[in-house]
Amino acid sequence: MNDFFGDWHPLVVLLLAGVIPNQIWRMLGLWLGGGIDEGSDLLMWVKAVATAILAGVIAEILVHPPGALASVPDFLRYGALIVGFIVFMLTRRSIFAGVVSGEVVMLVGKWWLG
Repeated sequence: MNDFFGDWHPLVVLLLAGVIPNQIWRMLGLWLGGGIDEGSDLLMWVKAVATAILAGVIAEILVHPPGALASVPDFLRYGALIVGFIVFMLTRRSIFAGVVSGEVVMLVGKWWLG
């Protein structure tokens, strides 16, 4: 397992410095935004901006993959994106299902290719 993840210390730092502080703001936003109408113009704009940012990040990662992702062949990265999108559409737009299926394709494909 150590060969798969490499050194585990950066993962612990990422968890402590990146995930936990971020969750505080998410919970605060959930608490403060609980009474906002989901169909309001403000939230529609926020959803559009968030979607555009996510699409830009995904495109950047596909075209110019960082770090270890650069060792993954282009066809596997694009194939994982296509599978993730298809699963997203088939599961009534479940982002979780789309991301997980894309990750599974990427991991299994990388393992298969060696």
